[in-house]
Amino acid sequence: MSNLKEIVEYLQTKNIIFKSLKQILPKELGSRKKIAIYVGVDLKGYYADIMVLEKKSRVLRKEVGDLLVLHEKLEKYIDSKITKKYIFIKAPLCSHAKKMLEENGWKVMSV
Repeated sequence: MSNLKEIVEYLQTKNIIFKSLKQILPKELGSRKKIAIYVGVDLKGYYADIMVLEKKSRVLRKEVGDLLVLHEKLEKYIDSKITKKYIFIKAPLCSHAKKMLEENGWKVMSV
């Protein structure tokens, strides 16, 4: 799930379609995280944040806090509220981390 085409195809299987999808580099948000961030606009004109996280070690709650901060920075960067949030995680995921993401409105997709 590393390239944009795979992400778009996967989202289409879930009936999630975007008019536009643009990659934002973490560096633009002042982060050094190894994560792919995309901003999409769906057919109704709502913004969506799509993050793709690939790593070998477990994703823990502490890291989820960092991702939430990154999301806030992204909203400031595009100067708009992002209503839909999707995260693809290609790593072992701590159950507490998953719960924390879901409580903050994220759709978590383990790949």
